[in-house]
Amino acid sequence: MQTLSDLPALRAAVAGLKADGKPLALVPTMGALHDGHMALVQEAKRHGRHVVVSIFVNPKQFGPAEDLDAYPRREAKDAAMLAAAGVDLLWLPPVEVMYPTGFATNVSVSGVSEGLDGAARPGHFDGVATVVTKLFNQVRPDVAIFGEKDYQQLAVIRQANSDLDIGIDIIGLPTQRAEDGLALSSRNAYLSEAERKAALALPRALGEAKRLMEKGESVESATAKAMIILENHGFWPIDYVTLCDAVTLEPMTVLDRPARLLGAAKLGKTRLIDNIAVEPK
Repeated sequence: MQTLSDLPALRAAVAGLKADGKPLALVPTMGALHDGHMALVQEAKRHGRHVVVSIFVNPKQFGPAEDLDAYPRREAKDAAMLAAAGVDLLWLPPVEVMYPTGFATNVSVSGVSEGLDGAARPGHFDGVATVVTKLFNQVRPDVAIFGEKDYQQLAVIRQANSDLDIGIDIIGLPTQRAEDGLALSSRNAYLSEAERKAALALPRALGEAKRLMEKGESVESATAKAMIILENHGFWPIDYVTLCDAVTLEPMTVLDRPARLLGAAKLGKTRLIDNIAVEPK
């Protein structure tokens, strides 16, 4: 596996990989890799003959009071995991390569970015859309793989890819979970042992709300019950538990079309997110 941090070297290496005309797949990450990331890599190998993984902790998607400095970084271990998985190239750019002096461009996606995490974390999705657009232009993959755990992020990236005629095939992989049901996340490393047990309330609360809504209980009642479950297990503040259209992410008050139930809340110092598909009768 090649590991590169220089843009001209990256472009030369990508050109070499693509010389055989076979598809190239990209898996963008912020590192601190876990089984969820490795599932993305395996999915990439199903769609591309060559696989590039990027690791970049993107400062533009962190707010001033968020965990940029504390975000886990373990590049050597990550690189070993990727090499063992058969990744062709690790793109590991420093901040000055991604955002050189004088960088002045911002990619902003309206609509799907405006509620949920877009409201709770102002500017977050501008940072996501900007860095992912840069990665697409740097690597120029045929396909890119993202996890559905970050469901709103996936919607934002799909919108930008379509609107800007980038032309990459965007694949969403279902949320990867631990055996007990907790969504895999690099931020799970922040949780204490007691918090890790309490964190199970998030997927369970969403699952119970899904069950109630699919049985006919009102959206308002089911989501209110989910929030009570979260509060009772120590989650606070709760940013949202919201039912949205599965494509547009517009909030729904009636379950009359395919939907996604999304939740975000803090447990101690750790902010957790999750989501689940909800289907009308």
